[in-house]
Amino acid sequence: MAFILNAAIFLVTAAITVSFFHKDGSWSFQNGKKAFRFFTVLSNVFCAAAALLMCLCGGQTWAWTLKYIGTVAVTVTLLTVFLFLGPNMGYKELLKGRDLFMHLLTPIAALASFCGFEKRGLSFAASLLGMLPVLLYGAVYLYQVVIAPADRRWEDFYGFNKNGKWPVSFLAMTLGCFLLCMAIRALQNI
Repeated sequence: MAFILNAAIFLVTAAITVSFFHKDGSWSFQNGKKAFRFFTVLSNVFCAAAALLMCLCGGQTWAWTLKYIGTVAVTVTLLTVFLFLGPNMGYKELLKGRDLFMHLLTPIAALASFCGFEKRGLSFAASLLGMLPVLLYGAVYLYQVVIAPADRRWEDFYGFNKNGKWPVSFLAMTLGCFLLCMAIRALQNI
């Protein structure tokens, strides 16, 4: 079952990723490149790559660890959509088309495979590795939205700096990710 879920995660995400480079009937590198600003895309691509490695490498420890990190990352995406973005932007927009997969179905498949069929036990220290994507992306987002020169800044598309509340958002995301890592560790160790 783990193999089937991992293969599905990889194949669906690969098809969605290719679609980002297609706009108005032609290929657009710029359109695809822009999609990689979003944590949703980065987390799903990372998780899909880890899922493929789980299929190819028979679940070696390093591949399993990458799958854990990817599972945490896509679950952060799911929880951010349901707890933060959905109430502000509306769930209908966030759960249609390819976003249905990236915001909901892929995270559920990753959680199901990792916590249900890939159990090995996860130490506290190893569980902290799951925080890496949020910490790294948080630093990039801070620079691109708050610190970068005005003409090169990204739009605050997640609203994390709304009313200058970047520190609150960063603390909430970091604490939330830590709690998520502990929850996934608990599920893994049952």
